[in-house]
Amino acid sequence: MKRILIIDDAATVRMFHRGILEGAGYQVDEAVNGVEALEKALLTPFDLYIVDVNMPKLDGYGFLRELRNQNLPQVPAIMVSTEATADDRRRAYAAGANLYLVKPTRPDQLVAPIALLLGEVSP
Repeated sequence: MKRILIIDDAATVRMFHRGILEGAGYQVDEAVNGVEALEKALLTPFDLYIVDVNMPKLDGYGFLRELRNQNLPQVPAIMVSTEATADDRRRAYAAGANLYLVKPTRPDQLVAPIALLLGEVSP
């Protein structure tokens, strides 16, 4: 079973994403900020990260930059944020995101690209 780490400081967003992902058959863990997420990523492997931008301690951009500099398998990361400018997208991709989605997301907007990024969808 593929493991996904949801990183968001809002409990309601984590709960919403968890429900969607568990319903799609994924094993889900959560972190409330980039520091906690990095600690979890260093301890156990994940297959994909869903990352918020605005969080205390270490924001999503900082988390992805740190993650990409670690000697870990480099798995996909989807940044999901309320920030919707072209500069926000550019910063996300520069930090190491594979996809940028704007909140709120519909279940299909989340599950379809995750399946694709994890190689679960045949062309």
